[in-house]
Amino acid sequence: MAKRTKKNETDRSPEETDVNAHILGAGEVVEQHITDTLELNYMPYAMSVIMSRAIPEIDGFKPSHRKLLYTMYKMGLLQGGTVKSANIVGRTMQLNPHGDAAIYETMIRLARGNESLLHPYVESKGNFGKSYSKNMQYAASRYTEAKLAPISAELFRDIDKDTVDFVPNYDNTMTEPTLLPVTFPSVLVNANMGIAVGMASNICSFNLKEICDTTVALIKDPDADITETLKAPDFIGGGQILYDEDKMNEIFRTGRGSFKIRAKYSYDKKNNCIDIYEIPATTTTEAIIDKIVELAKGGKVKEISDIRDETDKKGLKITIDLKRGTDADKLMKKLYKMTPLEDSFGCNFNVLIAGTPRVLGVRELLLEWIAFRTECVNRRVYFDLSKAKDRLHLLEGLQKILLDIDKAVKIIRSTDEESEVVPNLMIGFGIDKIQADYVAEIKLRHLNREYILKRTADIEQLKADIDDMEDILSSRSRVKKIIVNELSEVVKKYDKPRRSEIIYTSDIVDESDPEEEIPDYPVTLFFTKEGYFKKITPQSLRMSGEQKLKENDEIIETVEATNNTELLFFTDKCRVYKAKAADFDDSKASVLGDYVASKLEMEPEENAVYMAVTTDYKGFMLFFFENGKLAKIDLSAYETKTNRKKLIKAYCEKFPLVNMFCVTEDKEYVMRSTSGRILLLNTGAIAVKTTKDSMGVSVMTLKKGHRVSSVKEYTEGEFVKPARYRTRTLPAAGATLSADDVGEQLTL
Repeated sequence: MAKRTKKNETDRSPEETDVNAHILGAGEVVEQHITDTLELNYMPYAMSVIMSRAIPEIDGFKPSHRKLLYTMYKMGLLQGGTVKSANIVGRTMQLNPHGDAAIYETMIRLARGNESLLHPYVESKGNFGKSYSKNMQYAASRYTEAKLAPISAELFRDIDKDTVDFVPNYDNTMTEPTLLPVTFPSVLVNANMGIAVGMASNICSFNLKEICDTTVALIKDPDADITETLKAPDFIGGGQILYDEDKMNEIFRTGRGSFKIRAKYSYDKKNNCIDIYEIPATTTTEAIIDKIVELAKGGKVKEISDIRDETDKKGLKITIDLKRGTDADKLMKKLYKMTPLEDSFGCNFNVLIAGTPRVLGVRELLLEWIAFRTECVNRRVYFDLSKAKDRLHLLEGLQKILLDIDKAVKIIRSTDEESEVVPNLMIGFGIDKIQADYVAEIKLRHLNREYILKRTADIEQLKADIDDMEDILSSRSRVKKIIVNELSEVVKKYDKPRRSEIIYTSDIVDESDPEEEIPDYPVTLFFTKEGYFKKITPQSLRMSGEQKLKENDEIIETVEATNNTELLFFTDKCRVYKAKAADFDDSKASVLGDYVASKLEMEPEENAVYMAVTTDYKGFMLFFFENGKLAKIDLSAYETKTNRKKLIKAYCEKFPLVNMFCVTEDKEYVMRSTSGRILLLNTGAIAVKTTKDSMGVSVMTLKKGHRVSSVKEYTEGEFVKPARYRTRTLPAAGATLSADDVGEQLTL
């Protein structure tokens, strides 16, 4: 139970007593359980970040974007000239309860000058920085100016016709839209990224015409093949997208996955230099230059004499001066592999749909947008229909006046009290109160036949329009046709040629030198307790006798693999050293083999304790600790793009390690504690972590002074009643050996 200790009234100052007198619980110090704190304080914060800050919605905007753009729209910035950014930021504070810096940074990213978006929503004047450079900072808001770009008109079309819901702002002084009635799928046209609590979103941009054509195809046939109209993403910074059909289809289908994008370059033969003029959207010029300088200093790239950033008003440009005789294309292939000049874009199409975060593929996302836009069109038509019916109702009342204008004048003149004018008109002409009010408000100069005939001439047209709008509301096909026409208009007005070039991975030739190719053949790998390694071919193994080992040494791992297999040697210093089986010479059973610590140049007094074998880095590592915790790490966390041979913090160093395993699928393991208890654990119940040195989760509860003594893989039939040692919930204490198992253990 939570305890409360109340501050003594005599210890408070008079001012403090007066201020806190009306606040319930003020001045109290509360001891609270951490679980209560998380539930009462942290969870509302997490939900707020997810729902109202970090994850975009179906209109393609986060709340901060929407508030800024709507403020600019209400300021009339769709027309006219630019205004000072500081003015826009100040006005946006009426909707966005954040500081001016956060609001201005939002505007920076939406602006054309920053070059973050394929179709910027804000026209900029002044220095708005560049998304591809950390050093090119934007100017302060008092120096820059902005207005809405022409395409922003598509964000607000018919917003005043009840197409979307409006809610009060944070201080309840005005209203703002919950969504914008966008006429095209902006959620996929411009890139968007957000990091919430426990989830994130990363949406790449696509070409406007391709997205609109794909949407039209889905409107006509929800099962249409979207790859016929949508090939690959498109970025404002251009670059070359390495198109892998399987990976791209996976992204389109699930909304998750990654693809590679590389820089574009040209070779200046006259000056013997490479000019890089487009880079991946995931990196910056500074990161590229720093990495190339690091490689040059380390002697890994010897063909470069100088590198500099020559970015100017004309655009991005990184110049690499080459040494005489250097092949520019071969050097770039090397740099693609070793630097961010080729990088991966990780997709995570996480979008808020009706207040629920959902990861959707391209088809599902566009279908959700079509449903949203359909509702907007229906609401707009219904709004116009209501206005038309109201107008028709008034004109029909006015038409009745046409029958006898003199009678209307006589009724008004003969009425003694003003309040009786409307009722008398209602009685005299058989019209209702709304119509009578309208007639009574007509100016004296308008009480002539010509004025009334002009006003009633539109009755037939209004009736036709009303019938047409009612037909639209009852016909899904007509609504679809309206959306298709709107998409066609958007493409006609704002279409731009594709900027990112598509290169098929099958067309990329890997020009590896023949002498660098490593022969691949079957081998058997042996790893001993003392840290010795042997690689023996099947032929040699069949002809050999007993394995030669050091005194008191034993083989702890035997793996059948191939010569190109990746090896990960984990050490007792929480490091991992990477190698290939080909790095070791073929051996025989009659020799001790290679001492891994020496072969891989480990630190003094550092020893290899476990060998993991993989070819594709699929699977995971299991680390069992003495305190009953288990860390399940995705094996891909140890995969490195730059072929680093040594990784620190390979696993958690805070607790003593009992055992580790490399597996490709979940298995059952037998955990034994010093208290004599046994727990049969299936690793499928444990979530996979991507942080190598994760502390893991508790799986076995231990009494004070006890620890986990051993962990090994469970063998079927090892226990008479294995269910005794299994548990439905974790962590668990396990169970002591049953009498049957004790007997069996003694027999063994």
